[in-house]
Amino acid sequence: MVASLLDRGGKLLLYNARIRPYLEYAVLSWMSCVASHTRRVVNIQRRTLRLVDAADPPAQPKPASPLDSLEHRRDVAALLVFHKAQVQGVPYLAGLRQPPRVAARSTRTVLTSGDAVKVPRSRASQHQRTFVGRISRMWNIFTAAVPHIQEMNTQSVKLAANRWRLSKPTPLTLVIP
Repeated sequence: MVASLLDRGGKLLLYNARIRPYLEYAVLSWMSCVASHTRRVVNIQRRTLRLVDAADPPAQPKPASPLDSLEHRRDVAALLVFHKAQVQGVPYLAGLRQPPRVAARSTRTVLTSGDAVKVPRSRASQHQRTFVGRISRMWNIFTAAVPHIQEMNTQSVKLAANRWRLSKPTPLTLVIP
């Protein structure tokens, strides 16, 4: 087997090149899945990383994961797609555009941003997990934390979304307003 000939870095490279793309395929459609389905994909990543570390343990006793979680990658990708739809106005993403949120009042306890969007209301948990429902809530929190989103290009938004998502816990729970 080739894996026995590779060091930890080579195994991670092999994982990133051959396995991870399948786990990240159509990541935006995974957003509305039930948690038990996404746990299966996360378990595949966890088992793979355990195999990588078991064969060639790193120098540190408790290594930080060398890879971002799949949820982190999904959230960053979703923020980028929503930025393209909301700010850049990409025509083929026009169906994802949401109307701006109109604030009835502004208080010190409410984070408001001129880029906030109206969150679709629903009592059904399946609808609340959909792309538009989840990303609308995430977008409002993200734009309150990151200023000048209108002037940012795609690469700047990706970097800002990455930094912002790293500052949040995994799994990310979004309070439904």
